[in-house]
Amino acid sequence: MTEQIGLFGDQPAATLTPETWEQIPTSASIPIPAGTYQDLDQLAQHCNQCQRCGLASGRINVVISRGNPNAAIMIIGEGPGQQEDEQGLPFVGKSGQLLDKILASVRLDTKNDVYICNVVKCRPPNNRTPTAKEAAACVPYLKEQVRLVDPKIILLTGGTALKGLLGETRGITKVRGQWMEWEGRHCMPIFHPAYLLRNPSREKGKPKWLMWQDIQAIRKKLDESVE
Repeated sequence: MTEQIGLFGDQPAATLTPETWEQIPTSASIPIPAGTYQDLDQLAQHCNQCQRCGLASGRINVVISRGNPNAAIMIIGEGPGQQEDEQGLPFVGKSGQLLDKILASVRLDTKNDVYICNVVKCRPPNNRTPTAKEAAACVPYLKEQVRLVDPKIILLTGGTALKGLLGETRGITKVRGQWMEWEGRHCMPIFHPAYLLRNPSREKGKPKWLMWQDIQAIRKKLDESVE
């Protein structure tokens, strides 16, 4: 129950002292209330020294983000894979290359138009799904990223991202392509690019065809939001 509160609920109200602020990267029992960080550089300082869960012991690099920190679109994935761990950047392997192509198909550039991050910042062993405890330790960082980037649109790639931020437990196939509201932001669950790589058919109704419908709807929503 404690894990679910930490993962899906709001962080408990707390007044950070200089001492507890310094302890944030050392223990998941220290809350990270909204407004903890003044900017993304300050957040990265803590992420890079974080030991809030067991994933820290196996990482090569902390994987925080790539893209434009002022972007209108934030894309949230699950966690780093091997190439991401080695390079210290999210979505740089085959899944990331496909994501870049999907975005480019509707004239979105990953350097300028999106900010990309993950639920957890360290690679789970053998690329397994993060545990609830691991996600709960890292989601407060993610929520601070959302607050600081302040995107208009959030894309949740796969079930872990969907559950981690919105607390939605329905499967991704049941809710993908649907607009949801979270703290005044437009959110859409979409298939993870890795799932599309495993399902390459472009036939109508298949995952890649559905992703094409979704990315066009996202482009339309973005255009409406800046009018």
